[in-house]
Amino acid sequence: MARPRVVIVGGGFAGFHTAHKLSRLARGRADITLINPTDYLLYVPLLPEVAVGVLEPRQIAVSLTSALPGVRLVLGEANALDLKQNRVHYVDPEGGDGYIPYDRLVIALGSVNKLLPIPGVADHAHGFRGVPEALFLHDHMVRQIEMALVEPDPGECTARCTFVVVGAGYTGTEVAAHGVQFTDQLAKQKGAPIKPTWILIDLAKRVLPELDEEMSKDADRVLRERGVEVLLGTSVQEALFDGVRLTNGRYIPTRTLVWCVGVRPDPVVEDLGLPTDHGRIVVDEYLNVPGHPRVYAVGDAAAVPDPEHPGRPTPMTAQHAVRHGKQAASNIAAEYGTGRRKPYRHRDLGFVVDLGGLAATANPIGIHLSGIPAMIATRGYHLLSLPRNRIRVVGDWLLNAFMPRHAVQLGLIRGPEVPLNNAAPELPVRPPAPARP
Repeated sequence: MARPRVVIVGGGFAGFHTAHKLSRLARGRADITLINPTDYLLYVPLLPEVAVGVLEPRQIAVSLTSALPGVRLVLGEANALDLKQNRVHYVDPEGGDGYIPYDRLVIALGSVNKLLPIPGVADHAHGFRGVPEALFLHDHMVRQIEMALVEPDPGECTARCTFVVVGAGYTGTEVAAHGVQFTDQLAKQKGAPIKPTWILIDLAKRVLPELDEEMSKDADRVLRERGVEVLLGTSVQEALFDGVRLTNGRYIPTRTLVWCVGVRPDPVVEDLGLPTDHGRIVVDEYLNVPGHPRVYAVGDAAAVPDPEHPGRPTPMTAQHAVRHGKQAASNIAAEYGTGRRKPYRHRDLGFVVDLGGLAATANPIGIHLSGIPAMIATRGYHLLSLPRNRIRVVGDWLLNAFMPRHAVQLGLIRGPEVPLNNAAPELPVRPPAPARP
């Protein structure tokens, strides 16, 4: 008998861990193919440290070919799913078309920036979802401080030294906490005429609204102690090239608007013709798409029933994405005689938030920590969760602890190359023109 062909679309946390566990369970008895636009898994939780120069980008970019031996990596963007002929069509990085047949399909398309219909945001704000955005933000912060040094107009100088972050969730809070430390050090090193100002904005009543109140209080205290202005119950009314107008009528002159409002399922999911729940593919407790026994969906793209909260899907977090992937791999292996299928179950391990320096907040297994104990727990968690490059990450952390950061503009990423609307093109559920196998 021919070996079963399993195709995984997407190499984020969910797709990576599906491939990783399935390759171990299959032990060479299945052909596993992973389709992804890049050749790496990005460890997103450490992205703020890349933006402020603590970590090199390659340290949090895990090579898929090295970490997934026995898994065939196809570089490309899936552009059509043929659920009748059981094929995934894709476009490679050079524009060539191809397709891959499958016996089992795992959809792990992930998520993109959440956009709101606010004038000017798509044109003047930048998201924070990948290495290009982090590198751009690093260069942008350095550039604004350096341009402020020679700016004769005090108003322009103030605008260049003002940084606005929208979204006080996990990402926005970490970006503001790390960013204010970075620009303060940078301004001091370069002799900037004024102290940089950071403003964190959110409609919620507290920072980190999705986490428990103790963690929220810790983060709020650290931010305010560092001079971050936290504006709650407020949002952006209009974004302009030289400033931001808020819903409370206030106008903030600035050249920096970082959009961390949250994420949404990749909108191509809604074009698949499959049942969805708030943009996420509906699956059963086994992560199967109803009516399509050959198709699984995992991660942010899937509305997986949450056994802890009946009637609701699991939250869009890395913890759940990893567990989805592992459970889907086990259930696919069970279909071919290894183990047995099981419904998705989980236990909340808690959350960790890195606030830069020695500041952090965490609640591992429900135990609240702050300060240095929280930082130890936070970094320990990231090292355990990072599939590879752990020694390199520790090395960068140690260097940063004892040596000043080398902050220069590299000019690798320009603003137009990191648009806020980073969704992939439409993904039709129909076969395109014949392509090479």
